[in-house]
Amino acid sequence: MKLVTIDSGSTGQPGAITTSGEILHLRRAALGGTIQSWIPENVRDILEAGAEGMDVLRRIVQRVEALPSGDLAVLRNTGALSPASTRLLAPVTNPRLVVAAGLAYRSHLAEMAGTPVPPHPTAFMKSVNSLTGTGATIAIPPHASGHMDYEGELAVVFGRDCHCVCAERALDYVAGYTVANDISARDWVSDVWQATTPWDARRTWEINIMGKQFPGFTPLGPALLTADEVPDASTLQLTTRLNGKVMQSSPVSDLIFSIPETIAYFSNWYAFRPGDVLLTGTPAGVGVGRRPPVYMTSGDVIEVEIEGIGTLHNVLQG
Repeated sequence: MKLVTIDSGSTGQPGAITTSGEILHLRRAALGGTIQSWIPENVRDILEAGAEGMDVLRRIVQRVEALPSGDLAVLRNTGALSPASTRLLAPVTNPRLVVAAGLAYRSHLAEMAGTPVPPHPTAFMKSVNSLTGTGATIAIPPHASGHMDYEGELAVVFGRDCHCVCAERALDYVAGYTVANDISARDWVSDVWQATTPWDARRTWEINIMGKQFPGFTPLGPALLTADEVPDASTLQLTTRLNGKVMQSSPVSDLIFSIPETIAYFSNWYAFRPGDVLLTGTPAGVGVGRRPPVYMTSGDVIEVEIEGIGTLHNVLQG
Protein backbone atom coordinates (compact mmCIF):
# COMPACT_ATOMS: atom_id res chain seq x y z
CA MET A 1 0.00 0.00 0.00
CA LYS A 2 1.21 3.47 -0.86
CA LEU A 3 0.14 6.17 1.59
CA VAL A 4 0.28 9.86 0.71
CA THR A 5 -0.73 13.20 2.14
CA ILE A 6 -2.98 15.13 -0.21
CA ASP A 7 -2.44 18.89 -0.38
CA SER A 8 -5.92 19.70 0.88
CA GLY A 9 -6.98 21.99 3.70
CA SER A 10 -4.55 23.64 6.08
CA THR A 11 -2.49 20.55 6.96
CA GLY A 12 -3.27 18.02 4.22
CA GLN A 13 -5.41 14.88 4.23
CA PRO A 14 -4.40 11.19 4.24
CA GLY A 15 -4.67 9.33 0.96
CA ALA A 16 -3.48 6.26 -0.90
CA ILE A 17 -2.36 5.56 -4.45
CA THR A 18 -4.54 2.94 -6.12
CA THR A 19 -3.29 0.35 -8.59
CA SER A 20 -4.62 2.59 -11.38
CA GLY A 21 -2.38 5.42 -10.17
CA GLU A 22 -5.24 7.57 -8.94
CA ILE A 23 -5.22 9.23 -5.52
CA LEU A 24 -7.81 7.98 -3.07
CA HIS A 25 -8.96 10.46 -0.42
CA LEU A 26 -9.31 8.00 2.47
CA ARG A 27 -11.65 9.99 4.68
CA ARG A 28 -14.01 10.76 1.81
CA ALA A 29 -14.03 7.14 0.71
CA ALA A 30 -14.67 5.74 4.20
CA LEU A 31 -18.02 4.11 4.88
CA GLY A 32 -19.98 6.08 7.45
CA GLY A 33 -21.19 4.25 10.52
CA THR A 34 -18.29 1.79 10.39
CA ILE A 35 -14.79 1.64 11.86
CA GLN A 36 -13.66 3.43 8.71
CA SER A 37 -15.16 6.68 10.00
CA TRP A 38 -12.33 6.65 12.58
CA ILE A 39 -9.68 7.74 10.08
CA PRO A 40 -7.77 10.72 11.53
CA GLU A 41 -6.67 13.83 9.67
CA ASN A 42 -3.02 12.93 9.15
CA VAL A 43 -0.83 9.94 8.34
CA ARG A 44 1.15 10.16 11.58
CA ASP A 45 -1.98 9.58 13.64
CA ILE A 46 -2.86 6.60 11.44
CA LEU A 47 0.59 5.10 12.06
CA GLU A 48 0.14 5.59 15.80
CA ALA A 49 -2.90 3.29 15.63
CA GLY A 50 -0.60 0.42 14.68
CA ALA A 51 -1.48 -2.65 12.66
CA GLU A 52 -5.21 -2.27 13.32
CA GLY A 53 -5.24 1.20 11.79
CA MET A 54 -3.32 0.03 8.74
CA ASP A 55 -5.78 -2.84 8.27
CA VAL A 56 -8.65 -0.34 8.14
CA LEU A 57 -6.90 1.55 5.37
CA ARG A 58 -6.22 -1.62 3.41
CA ARG A 59 -9.88 -2.57 3.55
CA ILE A 60 -10.88 0.83 2.16
CA VAL A 61 -8.36 0.62 -0.68
CA GLN A 62 -9.28 -2.96 -1.54
CA ARG A 63 -13.01 -2.16 -1.52
CA VAL A 64 -12.55 0.83 -3.82
CA GLU A 65 -10.29 -1.06 -6.23
CA ALA A 66 -12.97 -3.76 -6.57
CA LEU A 67 -15.76 -1.31 -7.44
CA PRO A 68 -17.34 -1.32 -10.90
CA SER A 69 -16.64 1.59 -13.22
CA GLY A 70 -19.93 3.33 -12.45
CA ASP A 71 -19.20 3.48 -8.71
CA LEU A 72 -15.67 4.68 -9.40
CA ALA A 73 -17.14 7.51 -11.48
CA VAL A 74 -19.21 8.55 -8.47
CA LEU A 75 -16.09 8.67 -6.31
CA ARG A 76 -14.37 10.85 -8.91
CA ASN A 77 -17.33 13.21 -9.01
CA THR A 78 -17.36 13.56 -5.23
CA GLY A 79 -13.61 14.17 -4.98
CA ALA A 80 -12.88 10.89 -3.21
CA LEU A 81 -10.82 9.72 -6.19
CA SER A 82 -8.59 12.20 -7.99
CA PRO A 83 -5.98 12.10 -10.79
CA ALA A 84 -2.39 10.99 -10.32
CA SER A 85 -1.39 14.62 -10.88
CA THR A 86 -3.02 15.65 -7.59
CA ARG A 87 -0.68 17.82 -5.54
CA LEU A 88 0.92 15.95 -2.64
CA LEU A 89 2.74 17.01 0.50
CA ALA A 90 5.38 14.92 2.29
CA PRO A 91 3.84 11.52 3.14
CA VAL A 92 4.23 12.37 6.82
CA THR A 93 4.05 16.13 7.30
CA ASN A 94 4.55 16.28 11.05
CA PRO A 95 7.21 13.86 12.31
CA ARG A 96 8.59 14.69 15.71
CA LEU A 97 12.11 13.70 14.70
CA VAL A 98 14.10 13.57 11.46
CA VAL A 99 17.55 11.94 11.63
CA ALA A 100 19.85 11.78 8.61
CA ALA A 101 22.68 9.26 8.33
CA GLY A 102 25.91 10.38 6.70
CA LEU A 103 29.03 8.67 5.32
CA ALA A 104 26.79 5.69 4.72
CA TYR A 105 27.59 4.30 1.25
CA ARG A 106 30.89 2.73 0.24
CA SER A 107 30.75 4.43 -3.15
CA HIS A 108 30.24 7.85 -1.58
CA LEU A 109 33.28 7.45 0.65
CA ALA A 110 35.32 6.42 -2.37
CA GLU A 111 34.41 9.57 -4.29
CA MET A 112 35.24 11.78 -1.27
CA ALA A 113 38.94 10.98 -1.38
CA GLY A 114 40.58 10.52 1.98
CA THR A 115 37.37 9.92 3.93
CA PRO A 116 37.88 6.88 6.18
CA VAL A 117 35.22 4.24 6.71
CA PRO A 118 33.46 5.08 9.99
CA PRO A 119 33.53 2.45 12.75
CA HIS A 120 29.79 2.91 13.35
CA PRO A 121 26.88 4.76 11.71
CA THR A 122 27.02 8.55 11.84
CA ALA A 123 24.15 11.01 11.60
CA PHE A 124 22.81 14.48 12.32
CA MET A 125 19.34 15.86 12.96
CA LYS A 126 17.37 17.76 10.34
CA SER A 127 14.79 20.41 11.10
CA VAL A 128 11.18 19.28 10.66
CA ASN A 129 10.65 22.73 9.13
CA SER A 130 12.88 21.68 6.21
CA LEU A 131 10.30 19.13 4.99
CA THR A 132 8.42 19.55 1.73
CA GLY A 133 6.72 17.30 -0.79
CA THR A 134 7.15 16.17 -4.35
CA GLY A 135 6.45 18.82 -6.95
CA ALA A 136 7.31 21.64 -4.57
CA THR A 137 9.56 24.50 -5.61
CA ILE A 138 12.63 24.84 -3.39
CA ALA A 139 13.90 28.34 -2.78
CA ILE A 140 17.66 28.86 -3.08
CA PRO A 141 18.82 30.91 -0.07
CA PRO A 142 20.10 34.26 -1.36
CA HIS A 143 23.05 34.17 1.08
CA ALA A 144 23.98 30.56 0.23
CA SER A 145 23.38 30.16 -3.48
CA GLY A 146 26.71 29.06 -4.88
CA HIS A 147 26.94 25.39 -3.98
CA MET A 148 23.44 23.86 -4.00
CA ASP A 149 23.81 20.09 -3.91
CA TYR A 150 21.55 17.03 -3.96
CA GLU A 151 21.69 13.76 -2.03
CA GLY A 152 19.17 11.12 -3.08
CA GLU A 153 18.30 8.79 -0.20
CA LEU A 154 16.01 6.02 0.95
CA ALA A 155 14.11 7.08 4.08
CA VAL A 156 12.68 4.85 6.79
CA VAL A 157 9.40 5.85 8.45
CA PHE A 158 8.72 4.37 11.87
CA GLY A 159 5.39 2.79 12.80
CA ARG A 160 6.08 1.92 16.45
CA ASP A 161 7.96 3.42 19.38
CA CYS A 162 11.56 2.40 18.76
CA HIS A 163 14.18 2.82 21.49
CA CYS A 164 17.08 0.54 22.43
CA VAL A 165 16.18 -2.20 19.97
CA CYS A 166 18.43 -4.89 18.53
CA ALA A 167 19.24 -5.18 14.84
CA GLU A 168 17.47 -8.55 14.63
CA ARG A 169 14.16 -6.89 15.57
CA ALA A 170 14.72 -3.43 14.13
CA LEU A 171 12.56 -3.87 11.02
CA ASP A 172 9.58 -4.76 13.23
CA TYR A 173 9.38 -1.05 14.05
CA VAL A 174 9.32 0.19 10.46
CA ALA A 175 6.00 1.29 8.94
CA GLY A 176 7.47 1.75 5.48
CA TYR A 177 9.83 3.57 3.20
CA THR A 178 9.84 6.75 1.14
CA VAL A 179 12.20 8.73 -1.08
CA ALA A 180 14.21 11.65 0.27
CA ASN A 181 16.59 14.32 -0.96
CA ASP A 182 19.00 15.74 1.60
CA ILE A 183 19.53 19.06 -0.18
CA SER A 184 22.62 20.89 1.01
CA ALA A 185 23.96 24.40 0.64
CA ARG A 186 27.68 23.68 0.63
CA ASP A 187 28.91 27.26 0.40
CA TRP A 188 31.05 26.67 3.46
CA VAL A 189 32.36 23.22 2.58
CA SER A 190 35.83 24.44 1.60
CA ASP A 191 36.29 25.74 5.15
CA VAL A 192 36.06 22.16 6.43
CA TRP A 193 39.04 21.03 4.35
CA GLN A 194 41.05 24.08 5.40
CA ALA A 195 40.49 23.65 9.14
CA THR A 196 43.76 23.28 11.05
CA THR A 197 42.56 22.99 14.65
CA PRO A 198 39.95 20.78 16.32
CA TRP A 199 37.85 23.85 17.13
CA ASP A 200 37.92 25.05 13.51
CA ALA A 201 36.97 21.58 12.30
CA ARG A 202 34.01 21.43 14.68
CA ARG A 203 32.83 24.95 13.90
CA THR A 204 33.04 24.59 10.12
CA TRP A 205 31.32 21.20 10.13
CA GLU A 206 28.52 22.61 12.28
CA ILE A 207 27.96 25.39 9.76
CA ASN A 208 27.82 22.87 6.93
CA ILE A 209 25.18 20.88 8.82
CA MET A 210 23.18 24.10 9.22
CA GLY A 211 23.40 24.43 5.44
CA LYS A 212 21.04 21.43 5.28
CA GLN A 213 18.30 23.01 7.40
CA PHE A 214 16.78 25.63 5.09
CA PRO A 215 13.03 25.50 4.35
CA GLY A 216 12.31 22.86 1.71
CA PHE A 217 15.73 21.21 2.00
CA THR A 218 14.24 17.81 2.92
CA PRO A 219 11.77 16.80 0.23
CA LEU A 220 10.02 13.49 0.92
CA GLY A 221 7.68 11.46 -1.28
CA PRO A 222 5.78 10.88 -3.32
CA ALA A 223 4.48 8.04 -1.16
CA LEU A 224 5.12 5.92 1.89
CA LEU A 225 5.36 2.33 0.66
CA THR A 226 4.35 0.06 3.53
CA ALA A 227 6.94 -2.38 4.81
CA ASP A 228 4.90 -5.45 3.94
CA GLU A 229 5.57 -4.67 0.27
CA VAL A 230 9.35 -4.40 0.77
CA PRO A 231 10.71 -7.84 1.70
CA ASP A 232 14.31 -6.60 1.49
CA ALA A 233 15.03 -2.86 1.19
CA SER A 234 18.67 -3.57 0.33
CA THR A 235 17.58 -4.83 -3.10
CA LEU A 236 16.06 -1.47 -4.08
CA GLN A 237 17.76 0.69 -6.71
CA LEU A 238 18.20 4.44 -6.18
CA THR A 239 18.61 6.85 -9.09
CA THR A 240 19.04 10.63 -9.00
CA ARG A 241 18.63 12.76 -12.12
CA LEU A 242 19.50 16.42 -12.60
CA ASN A 243 17.63 17.91 -15.57
CA GLY A 244 17.16 14.38 -16.87
CA LYS A 245 20.81 13.35 -16.56
CA VAL A 246 21.60 10.45 -14.24
CA MET A 247 23.88 11.65 -11.43
CA GLN A 248 23.49 8.84 -8.88
CA SER A 249 22.68 5.19 -9.51
CA SER A 250 23.21 2.64 -6.79
CA PRO A 251 21.63 -0.34 -5.07
CA VAL A 252 20.80 0.22 -1.42
CA SER A 253 22.96 -2.85 -0.73
CA ASP A 254 26.02 -0.59 -1.06
CA LEU A 255 25.34 0.71 2.44
CA ILE A 256 28.26 0.15 4.81
CA PHE A 257 25.85 -0.61 7.67
CA SER A 258 22.56 -2.35 6.91
CA ILE A 259 19.27 -0.61 7.61
CA PRO A 260 18.56 -2.83 10.67
CA GLU A 261 22.04 -2.10 12.02
CA THR A 262 21.57 1.62 11.45
CA ILE A 263 18.17 1.68 13.16
CA ALA A 264 19.45 -0.31 16.12
CA TYR A 265 22.50 1.91 16.56
CA PHE A 266 20.63 5.21 16.60
CA SER A 267 17.84 3.79 18.74
CA ASN A 268 20.40 3.67 21.56
CA TRP A 269 20.00 7.44 21.79
CA TYR A 270 16.86 8.48 19.94
CA ALA A 271 13.39 7.40 21.01
CA PHE A 272 11.72 7.20 17.60
CA ARG A 273 7.95 7.56 17.52
CA PRO A 274 5.43 6.61 14.82
CA GLY A 275 5.87 8.93 11.86
CA ASP A 276 9.49 9.78 12.65
CA VAL A 277 11.91 9.62 9.73
CA LEU A 278 15.43 8.22 9.31
CA LEU A 279 17.28 9.15 6.11
CA THR A 280 19.73 6.34 5.40
CA GLY A 281 22.48 8.19 3.50
CA THR A 282 23.47 8.87 -0.09
CA PRO A 283 25.60 7.00 -2.66
CA ALA A 284 28.27 8.33 -4.99
CA GLY A 285 27.49 11.03 -7.53
CA VAL A 286 26.78 14.06 -5.37
CA GLY A 287 27.76 17.40 -6.86
CA VAL A 288 30.55 18.17 -4.41
CA GLY A 289 32.19 14.81 -5.12
CA ARG A 290 32.53 15.42 -8.87
CA ARG A 291 35.55 16.89 -10.64
CA PRO A 292 34.70 19.58 -11.45
CA PRO A 293 31.87 19.93 -8.93
CA VAL A 294 28.32 20.12 -10.27
CA TYR A 295 25.90 22.32 -8.35
CA MET A 296 22.24 23.12 -8.90
CA THR A 297 21.02 26.51 -10.05
CA SER A 298 17.67 28.24 -10.44
CA GLY A 299 15.34 26.39 -12.80
CA ASP A 300 17.01 23.01 -12.36
CA VAL A 301 14.80 19.95 -11.94
CA ILE A 302 16.04 17.36 -9.48
CA GLU A 303 14.50 13.87 -9.35
CA VAL A 304 15.18 10.97 -7.01
CA GLU A 305 13.64 7.63 -7.92
CA ILE A 306 13.56 4.43 -5.91
CA GLU A 307 12.04 1.45 -7.64
CA GLY A 308 8.68 0.44 -6.27
CA ILE A 309 8.23 3.65 -4.27
CA GLY A 310 8.16 6.30 -6.97
CA THR A 311 9.90 9.47 -8.10
CA LEU A 312 10.42 12.55 -5.97
CA HIS A 313 10.80 15.63 -8.15
CA ASN A 314 11.41 19.26 -7.26
CA VAL A 315 12.39 22.50 -8.98
CA LEU A 316 14.99 24.97 -7.71
CA GLN A 317 14.18 28.66 -7.74
CA GLY A 318 16.24 31.63 -6.70
